[in-house]
Amino acid sequence: MYKLIAIDLDGTLLNSYGVISEIDKEAIKKAIKKGVKVILTSGRGTMSVKNFANELEIDGDIICGNGAIIYNLQEDRIIYNQYIDKKKVLQIIKICEENSIYYNVFTEDTILTSSLAYNVLFYNQENVKKPDSKKTNINIIPNIYKYVEEREKEDYLKICICDKNDIIFGGIMKKLKEVKNVNVMEVAHMARKLIANGTDYVPVEYYITEIMNQDADKWNAVKFLADKYKIKTDEVITIGDNVNDEQMLKNAGIGVAMGNSAPYIQEMAKEVTLDNNSGGVANVIEKYILK
Repeated sequence: MYKLIAIDLDGTLLNSYGVISEIDKEAIKKAIKKGVKVILTSGRGTMSVKNFANELEIDGDIICGNGAIIYNLQEDRIIYNQYIDKKKVLQIIKICEENSIYYNVFTEDTILTSSLAYNVLFYNQENVKKPDSKKTNINIIPNIYKYVEEREKEDYLKICICDKNDIIFGGIMKKLKEVKNVNVMEVAHMARKLIANGTDYVPVEYYITEIMNQDADKWNAVKFLADKYKIKTDEVITIGDNVNDEQMLKNAGIGVAMGNSAPYIQEMAKEVTLDNNSGGVANVIEKYILK
């Protein structure tokens, strides 16, 4: 019997419009009623993941920042963290600035950016539909290096780096991999988002990498929670679609890749489900939890 299911958000539980479908929502609520621990595990910051957890009536733990923190909703506090060192953040910012490439920095509750572009553009679109209390805090700063340098008490989850040109992106990846003691997410395909433009949606495509503490990983965080609840690894299901899901897809009792994942992601998993616009998460829950 499976006792814990860890579910990625973007590209997995969220459809192309950034919404949880009713079929996935109902399947998750049924799994919770059966006593299964449902854990949202995302690269997003705490506030954003909290909002989706509230929508699903999850009141336990959430994993944010690609495993940089575990937040307990009942206790309203962080119970585990793997923050990236401030000196590393400044080193990576300097590399991006010297190479004129777009980046943003995630703290626990804020995205620091110089402009609304790429991944931040998508978060900004989500904010339009939300009340102020549930918006992702986006702080547009002209000089991010100076801002970070002068902040004494701030915790950093990750740095995101984006570009639509694969040659430029490949060049910055080589330089980033020379930075020691950090985890640079490997990238082999473009991120694809649908952004609202009036009454229409237009596709936005770009390469993106995420840099975290070398020990920050979704699987490490999932394993921490499994141990906390005395759940065995073979009683864990994980569902994801991207390279930041690699370790949890490989190490769980059943690691399931989404049908919209790139082929190399699907090869990492033990199983492939439907895509994120077709109830892929619900399909897994129905098969392994509800039947």
